[in-house]
Amino acid sequence: MLATPADNPYEEPRSGRLTAWGNALLAGLVPPDNAAAAVLGEDETHRVTGLPGDTDGDEHGLTWALGRLRVLGAKGLRLALPDAGHPLGLTGPAEFNTRAMGVGEAVLAVGLPIGLVPEIEVYGPAGDQGTRVLWRCGTVNDGPPAGVPSLHEAERELTDGLREATLLLTRLDVAGAGPEALRALEAYRRRGHAELLAPGYSPRAVRVLESARQISALLAIALGGHGAAVSASEMAARREVLAPLVQTARRAQIAAYNSLADEPRG
Repeated sequence: MLATPADNPYEEPRSGRLTAWGNALLAGLVPPDNAAAAVLGEDETHRVTGLPGDTDGDEHGLTWALGRLRVLGAKGLRLALPDAGHPLGLTGPAEFNTRAMGVGEAVLAVGLPIGLVPEIEVYGPAGDQGTRVLWRCGTVNDGPPAGVPSLHEAERELTDGLREATLLLTRLDVAGAGPEALRALEAYRRRGHAELLAPGYSPRAVRVLESARQISALLAIALGGHGAAVSASEMAARREVLAPLVQTARRAQIAAYNSLADEPRG
């Protein structure tokens, strides 16, 4: 069974982990094996295919693949979190964008026309499932990623977004949604203690990412049907009202993950 990041809005996107730890590795801040282990997380395997020089069917482990990207001239990695109508972080061409939008995430190399899209396979019976990830490389265009703010801009947008989200969610009575919403909030809080990003990222980047994840979690609860609105028309209205905030949070996440590659370290 293939999965997408939308299947669990509280999980860090795998493309985010690859971006963060890949950037730390390319900056010389972590050893290759440590970076690969952090990207792997609780998954069983991560393999990479389609790198320059590969023949059909070649697959490599993360340590080798990250080293290969460095040898080829990659200066860093950038995250993309696209969805229908919003190619956030992508540069084209259409074929790569379509694949990335299909799973909602991708990683683009800085200094190389290479992008990676994950195929996430969940297998096994309920309660005893494993996850395998195959990163498929493709050709991407050289150019600025679509719709991505600077870290400073993202922080300013989040400040306004969090204020607006609080007002909207209060109006939608999400706080009074009952046990199901409370369980969803508790699930987010339990995951809130995980280490964010990787060595080398600034405190601002960590702060922006945590704020973006908090807003995303609250919006996921609201869009999951919690709160006072119960009819289909009310849910459609809720989606329309909250859509700009969803995009604000996604833009901020991308800015945080990309900051080690895109902004000078001080």
